[in-house]
Amino acid sequence: MKSTSIAVLISAMIFSAALSLLAPPAIFAHCDGLDGPVVRAARKALDTGNVNLVLIWVQKENEPEIRSAFQKTLAVRKLTPQARDLADTHFFETLVRIHRAGEGAPYTGLKPAGRDLGPAIPAGDKALASGSIAAISKLLNDTVRERLNQYFSAAIASGKYSEKDVEAGRRYVKAYVEYIHYVEQVYDAAKKSPGHHGQEGGMLDTH
Repeated sequence: MKSTSIAVLISAMIFSAALSLLAPPAIFAHCDGLDGPVVRAARKALDTGNVNLVLIWVQKENEPEIRSAFQKTLAVRKLTPQARDLADTHFFETLVRIHRAGEGAPYTGLKPAGRDLGPAIPAGDKALASGSIAAISKLLNDTVRERLNQYFSAAIASGKYSEKDVEAGRRYVKAYVEYIHYVEQVYDAAKKSPGHHGQEGGMLDTH
C-alpha cells in the first residue's frame, strides 16, 4: 500500500473517531456497541483474515466497500500498535454504519461496551447461545402478564362508578382505553414480523 494511501486512511480514522465522540445519544440499539455482535464479528474477521465473517452483516451491494475497507485495515494494522487500534476502530465504524444503513437505521457512533441493554436483548442472546427458548419465553410471558394485569385491574376497579359521577366515568374511560390499546398493541406486535430498523411493522431497534 502506498504511503499516501496509508496517510489518508489514518486521517480518516482520526476524523471518524472525533465524530463518534461528538455524536448525539443513539437510538436504543444493539448492533452499534463495542461488545455487540457486529463488532465481535469484525474482531474475529480481522484476527483470522476471513472477511466472510463480516460480509453477512451487510447487504450484497455493500460487499465491495467492506472488502476494500477490510484489506486496507489489514495492511494498516501491521504498522504499529497505535495504527492497529486506529485501523480496527475505523473498520468497526465503517461496518456498523453500513450495516445500520442497510436496515434503514441512522449511525450515531460506536457505543461503549457494558452499557445497560435492558433484560430482553441479553436474554435473547443467551437463549440462542444455550439453544433453549425457555428463559426468554418466561421473561416475555411474565412481563406481558404483569402489565396486562395492571391495565385489566385498573379498568375493572374504575368501572364501578355511579352514572351521576361524570369524572369517575371519565377515569373509567381512560383506564378502559389504556387496557384495550395494550391488548391490541401486544397482539399486533406478536403477529407482525420484526422487520428491519425503520421498516413499517418493525417493533424495536434491537440490533
